[in-house]
Amino acid sequence: MSGAIHAPDSPVVEVDPEGAKALLAEGAFLLDVREDDEWVAGHAGEAVHIPMGQVADRLAEVPRDKVVLCICRAGGRSGAIAAALLGEGFDVRNVTGGMQAWAAAGQSVEAAAGGPGTVI
Repeated sequence: MSGAIHAPDSPVVEVDPEGAKALLAEGAFLLDVREDDEWVAGHAGEAVHIPMGQVADRLAEVPRDKVVLCICRAGGRSGAIAAALLGEGFDVRNVTGGMQAWAAAGQSVEAAAGGPGTVI
């Protein structure tokens, strides 16, 4: 699909980092929608990176047969993408607090170059 994806009227389900980690253990897909510099500085090892502005054009890369967990720095951008994906029929959740909460909860953050990462 190309172009804009539209948010539905219904709210998106939010999950905290621990809930997200549990869903990942069950096979969920973690979608990081942050910008390239944010991703390079530090991301969850399980995540797939598709910047927010590219999601509509790269929708085919997001699996429809798994729960999709959206994450950004603090939860705002990922919430918008999660709402749009919900409107497209995906089973989606937003990770509350984003990568900041992920790191604060003790979940791993790795740099693109390898080694420990930082949330910027």
